[in-house]
Amino acid sequence: MDPTFLLRGLIIGFTVAAAVGPISILVLRRTLAHGQVYGLASGTGVALADASYGGIAAFGLTAITAVLVGARQGLALVGGLFLVWLAIRTMLARPATEEAAVRDRPGLFGAFVSIYGLTMTNPMTILSFAGIFAALGLAGRSAGEAALLTLGVFLGSAAWWVGLTFAVSRLRSRLTATVLLWVNRISGAVLLVFGLAAIWLAFTGA
Repeated sequence: MDPTFLLRGLIIGFTVAAAVGPISILVLRRTLAHGQVYGLASGTGVALADASYGGIAAFGLTAITAVLVGARQGLALVGGLFLVWLAIRTMLARPATEEAAVRDRPGLFGAFVSIYGLTMTNPMTILSFAGIFAALGLAGRSAGEAALLTLGVFLGSAAWWVGLTFAVSRLRSRLTATVLLWVNRISGAVLLVFGLAAIWLAFTGA
């Protein structure tokens, strides 16, 4: 078993996590609204979802891949509706003080589960990992190497979210209530666009 597969998975996980999308916007906004711990709980949910899809691709579970890709329209609709709901809540949210944001933040487990589920509504991620693994010659390896790849993907993705939430949480104390209000409005608008796009793609079958 080649131990470098752990490092390769870590690099891949970090790179995939760094891609900007609705999940990134959501984690950033949660960190600004409720602090680093809440943002990190959300980021860990993303990392586990990346590892779940990465593991399916790494172990060559083509049957599961086919089922999830076949259900992509339904999953896109669910994810899109959830994003629209989050977008509306975000745009209407009023920024709290740093102390109140930490005191009144929702449960950490809820943050973890909700964003894990949202990330898993995009089964095309499996194809992304499968394509990356195939291009780098990582596909069709032993169970041990596939496990190292999967663990590496989780650790790499988690490392990205640790660094990002730390940096954003340090920035929060320097932002005024007015700036945070506009952060809510802008991030909510971006999430709304992503959500409506997902719903559109679900109905058009794209």
